[in-house]
Amino acid sequence: MPTSSPTPSPAPGPAPGRTAPRPAEDMSDAALLRRTLAEIEPIAHTVTGHFYALLFLKHPDLRALFPAAMDTQRDRLFAALLTAATHVDDAATLTAYLTRLGRGHRKYGTLPEHYPAVGECLIGALARYAPRTWGPRTEAAWVGAYTAISQIMIDAAAADELRAPAWWQAEVVAHEMRTRDVAVVTVRPDQPYPFLAGQYTALETPWWPRVWRHYSFASAPRSDGLLSFHVKAVPAGWVSNALVHRARPGHVIRLGAPTGSMTVDHSTDNGLLCLGGGTGIAPIKALVEDVAQHGRRRSVQVFYGARHDHDLYDIDTMLRLQQSHPWLSVRPVVDDGLEGQLCGQLPDAVCQYGPWHSYDAYLSGPPGMIRRGVDTLLGIGIPTHRIRHDSIEELVGARN
Repeated sequence: MPTSSPTPSPAPGPAPGRTAPRPAEDMSDAALLRRTLAEIEPIAHTVTGHFYALLFLKHPDLRALFPAAMDTQRDRLFAALLTAATHVDDAATLTAYLTRLGRGHRKYGTLPEHYPAVGECLIGALARYAPRTWGPRTEAAWVGAYTAISQIMIDAAAADELRAPAWWQAEVVAHEMRTRDVAVVTVRPDQPYPFLAGQYTALETPWWPRVWRHYSFASAPRSDGLLSFHVKAVPAGWVSNALVHRARPGHVIRLGAPTGSMTVDHSTDNGLLCLGGGTGIAPIKALVEDVAQHGRRRSVQVFYGARHDHDLYDIDTMLRLQQSHPWLSVRPVVDDGLEGQLCGQLPDAVCQYGPWHSYDAYLSGPPGMIRRGVDTLLGIGIPTHRIRHDSIEELVGARN
């Protein structure tokens, strides 16, 4: 005769009139840092403005390290803090990010003894504008985090000093206007300048000392050592307008160290799907030359986007490359193109072709195009680890 299982008794609930205990609040250093950043995010410009006021009041000798135009610097400071705090419990990511930052700061003349002054003023600004989250425990978390962050950057700069200068002097040897606001600027560095196709660097002109903006190399490394950049003059662009409208052969500019990971993996035979918008065609052209120099027949599909036909300032160069290399296909995409042309937004045009599951994707151009492009490529099945693009943070800085 079958027996039935006993009915379980209901779990005891809280006694009448009593509430369940709240879960313990996360008091880890990472959580405290993120709470502070969340509190100051709506007033980021105010906080960073106060930071600089403290820095220049207490340490006026440091003012010479900063450019006259501070807006971009303020945006980058908050972005760097946010990135560091977000990854404070991810040592590998944080170290890679700060190592690059520490190396890059060499070109500004940053020295190890400057870091304590910056930390002191950073803590002062946060303490004033984050009253809800600030306290002894939070302050200790920020002091510890800043100490670790600054030491990584100091060590990276010291290691980099052993192998490379803080900057290179480079003479302008050619200046070619392609449109009324786009120029191809070619320079000769004063000493060997190692870089990889697809990377970018920071440029400083003699007309705006300490103002650096980022530009991609427009060719693969050349036997003559020359470097070329495609520069578009943008409204209020101090460096871009100087390079387009003032720089001429004989002028000397400065180059920072090369950086960026939008490079070709030559250990695979994957095809390359390349989207270049506007002057973003410069590093795409460099990638094509890089594949050609390695002598392997890999399919390279280039979509070159612009708003109007006349904005495709480098289309002749790209079509000549296509004639020379049967593995290369170049498709111009114009927002308001003529009948028979690919029209519309550059990322959308890619969807008319494919499939792209065996391709590595490369994107270069305005920040908005890159964001749309990444979303489109993910939507058609290209995984994140096979999508490479310029640093959007640096692109925003270059266009301000």
